[in-house]
Amino acid sequence: MTLLSVLDQTPVIDGHSVADAVAATVELAQLADDLGYTRYWCAEHHGLRGVSNPCPEVMLARLGSVTKRIRIGSGGVMLPYYSPFKLAEQFMMLEALFPNRVDLGVGRAPGGDMKTAQAVAAGAYNRGDIFPQQVAELVGLMNGTLPSDHIAHGVLLQPQVDTRPQLWMLGSSEFGGLLAAQLGIRFAFAHFINAHFGHQVAEAYRERFVAGNEARPYLAAAVFVICADTEQEAADLEKAVDLRRVQMAYGLNAPIPSIEQGLAQEYGEREQLVIAREKPRSVIGTPETVTERLLAIKDHFQADELIVLTVAGSYRARLRSYELLADAFQLKR
Repeated sequence: MTLLSVLDQTPVIDGHSVADAVAATVELAQLADDLGYTRYWCAEHHGLRGVSNPCPEVMLARLGSVTKRIRIGSGGVMLPYYSPFKLAEQFMMLEALFPNRVDLGVGRAPGGDMKTAQAVAAGAYNRGDIFPQQVAELVGLMNGTLPSDHIAHGVLLQPQVDTRPQLWMLGSSEFGGLLAAQLGIRFAFAHFINAHFGHQVAEAYRERFVAGNEARPYLAAAVFVICADTEQEAADLEKAVDLRRVQMAYGLNAPIPSIEQGLAQEYGEREQLVIAREKPRSVIGTPETVTERLLAIKDHFQADELIVLTVAGSYRARLRSYELLADAFQLKR
């Protein structure tokens, strides 16, 4: 059986409000819980009009309260902004609220542009320079293994509960995979960012894994997917994705294009080259074609799990995509 999970960026589709986007996240989490998905992750972004969740830890408290069994987590928290101790407190509180259901995934990207990053960090954004040290501190805090000369050694980490969140490293390069291997934690590779070399990163992670927080390596591949009932609907939805890729290439800070905007857009030669270059980052089609490609990616990565990111030109189409995937992979059976 293939484990499927959800990565949600709380997208704001053109013509909709941020309140609509937040409500859509809550609705999708409840659907994923009912459909049999393994975990539901929220991503952290700042200063972007197309995605609207700057604080996954707040959203997770809401999602945990309206779901029953699905794991909830950050995919991920951008650790360079924060104190590892404070982050540990936040996720220990979530673990106290929702025992054995919480994932703490961390990354080092800014989740926005550099000006925004400095605003978030009050001018002290470290660009990930001390990220390995921060992750090691987080592991030590969760496991009670901080060295005796650490500033937080002997400090009571509250709330005191018997269970711990699962720790994950997120990454789209060899750096994250090797750090996860060194610290003995789970690793999620962002295929939706880097579609070309992930299998090599996955192989290096497994080969160099040192038992630590986890006894053995555990790898997930995070893939951009849109699944539709028909080829024509899939093609229409892909037009909105193409427009979004072009907007991002030009540095436009805009909401997610609607299906109608995608269908109406025309492109010059330069834009067509951008679209062609970005195609490998997406898996779009009917259940049959999407399932075949996802299983090929899973096999290529030797992944233990697939995490699905769906950003479509309508919220209805996004819900339908996850329904079709759940049925194709027989998640409830």
